[in-house]
Amino acid sequence: MFDLRVLGSGSAGNAMLIQSDSTALLVDAGLSAKQLTTRLQQCGVHPSALSGLLLTHEHSDHAAGLRIFCAKYEIPCYCNPLTAEALKVALVDVPRRLFTNGTEFTIGDIEIRPFSVPHDAADPLGFCLAHDGVFFGILTDLGHATRLVLESLRGIHGLFIETNYDETLLQLDSKRPWSVKQRILSRHGHLSNTGAAQVVRQLLDSSPLNQVILGHLSKDCNRPELAIRQMRQEFDTAGRSSTKVCCATQEVISEKILIQ
Repeated sequence: MFDLRVLGSGSAGNAMLIQSDSTALLVDAGLSAKQLTTRLQQCGVHPSALSGLLLTHEHSDHAAGLRIFCAKYEIPCYCNPLTAEALKVALVDVPRRLFTNGTEFTIGDIEIRPFSVPHDAADPLGFCLAHDGVFFGILTDLGHATRLVLESLRGIHGLFIETNYDETLLQLDSKRPWSVKQRILSRHGHLSNTGAAQVVRQLLDSSPLNQVILGHLSKDCNRPELAIRQMRQEFDTAGRSSTKVCCATQEVISEKILIQ
């Protein structure tokens, strides 16, 4: 079983606390070091209790607080070599643990399998975490789900997946130039509500999926109720209406979520 708290999720910063029986991990550090510390303590976890930070990629909304936070508390940052190279200045004073995509490794009592995802970063990743026969998948940023992504998440019990935008709201948005919209819509951009629902639908055939957390919602181009409704429709159509769906937000720490 995993205990999960999303500390914050959105364009302004992403971070997630995952705990097993004896291990606590942070996934991404896109909030400031001060906010990471405050929100962890609100969850009853001191930063020094963390066994490591798993980093999906180098974009600032996932890594902005990394340098100060990890250096202050001597928390090792786990990332692949290309991500480390992209963040070489930020990682100067941070203990690093490099891994190879597709190669499993262990932190405490949690087994971790990193896999490549299509996104416009140096070498972006998703993760599948395993503990005591329970599997949890993490898809923070990706433009579409490749066969590798789907195979890497086969058998999961829980999933964090981005639902970045609603297609209609993105098209109507006046703040973003067309070039930015093209990037978001591209196969190396972000998942829409519809795209995320289609990914989950493909996973239902191979997984006992009972909990989905939606995240990384655009403040301007999405709404929690739209993302949840789209996902719920997919579950209902597949005859899996008992699967739980919730939405992580930027400002508020999520309630404790059990993945089992």
